[in-house]
Amino acid sequence: MIPPDDPSLDFWAEDPAPPEPAPPAPPSEQDAAERWLDESAGPMVRPYVMTSGRTEPSRGSFDLITMVVAVGVEPDTTVGLGPEHLAIIRLCQTVMSVAEITGHLDLPVATVRVLLGDLLDKGFVSLQEPEPEADMHDIRIYKAVIDGLRAL
Repeated sequence: MIPPDDPSLDFWAEDPAPPEPAPPAPPSEQDAAERWLDESAGPMVRPYVMTSGRTEPSRGSFDLITMVVAVGVEPDTTVGLGPEHLAIIRLCQTVMSVAEITGHLDLPVATVRVLLGDLLDKGFVSLQEPEPEADMHDIRIYKAVIDGLRAL
């Protein structure tokens, strides 16, 4: 490579460092509000806020197939229930499974279980736990299934 004609130019010098980018502008109040709002859902509330940080229900195991039904009329808001509790009571005016409640409320299962535990403690819901599995160690059950399949 041929050196430059002008010796004042240092051809072999490293490229100067790129200029540092300007610091980002602080978000405006409107930008901050848009990050925490969803057009259709309104303000975002974290599930652990709804349950006061609890991750397990105070009572009951609440399998996904546990059936839940509201007992009595919908309480007023003075009993210390949150809007999610009241939504569960409204949904459970007819018998509904924990999985269905979770789907309707669009909440995590663990959150719904904690809320159901609260309602069970206060006597606002009643549940029907699933029946335990049949004794699967009985060989007669397997033979009956095989015989039924052969009959098809």
